[in-house]
Amino acid sequence: MRQDLRPPFGLAPVIPKGSDPSRSASHGASAPSKSTIHPISVRGLSVSIGQKPVLRSLTFDVPEGKLVGIVGPNGAGKSTLLKAMLGLVEADGGSILIEGQPVRRARQRVAFVPQSEAVDWDFPVTVFDVVVMGRYGRMSWFARPTKSDRQAAAKALDQVSMGEFSRRHIRQLSGGQQKRVFLARALCQEADILLLDEPFAGVDAATEQAIFQLMDRLTAQGKTLLVVNHDLSILDRFDLMLLLNQRVISFGPTAQVVTDENLRRTYGGRLTLLERADQALQDGVGRM
Repeated sequence: MRQDLRPPFGLAPVIPKGSDPSRSASHGASAPSKSTIHPISVRGLSVSIGQKPVLRSLTFDVPEGKLVGIVGPNGAGKSTLLKAMLGLVEADGGSILIEGQPVRRARQRVAFVPQSEAVDWDFPVTVFDVVVMGRYGRMSWFARPTKSDRQAAAKALDQVSMGEFSRRHIRQLSGGQQKRVFLARALCQEADILLLDEPFAGVDAATEQAIFQLMDRLTAQGKTLLVVNHDLSILDRFDLMLLLNQRVISFGPTAQVVTDENLRRTYGGRLTLLERADQALQDGVGRM
């Protein structure tokens, strides 16, 4: 089912002040000591959709200021993991902490860029309207965006080179331009953590490069980015890699994690994909 484009337009973490988000995948988790706080800490996380297990006992910590790729076959639970971090799915067990806090207390610190197919592009809204939705978590119910909110939206659009399109209807843009608009909305939220679900799907090489340049700038500012990615030829662009197939197959520095053995364990021996990924990684290491 396609997602309604109504506010927050796929931006689940943006919750107006005074609201009471439903119980999230981090319920019951206690905050760790300050010295052990990570932007994201996952402990024993298991999630089922209906009666079908999708994630099984995931445990990992994401350090600050890193670009993290999440890779795995269809049905591996990649998008479900992002939804759990947003508090959109209930956990069977385990916990997620966002900067040491349960998801329900830290949702404004997390921004989300959804898949294109998750959006109703026919909803009557302009590019600027979409971006300013990133400010909704700072506003009380029924409040209108302030001058400061509008300035933040304009700045975010300029950061992704989309300022001249601010008054266009969102459906009038190309796929790559739409991705940039959703990135601008995430920037407008001023979150410390960004979750991106397949941001490179359907974009041209120029847009892909522009997105990577933006992500590099954000990590240089200390932002933490988790990116679901299906293109194995660009794995060398990520600082860390999470290989996922319902369980964590491997997690760590990309050059250490992306091995033939780990990829075969992740993808079940799809050799064409594995060889492409291995060659891309070797080429990337050679350029360093």
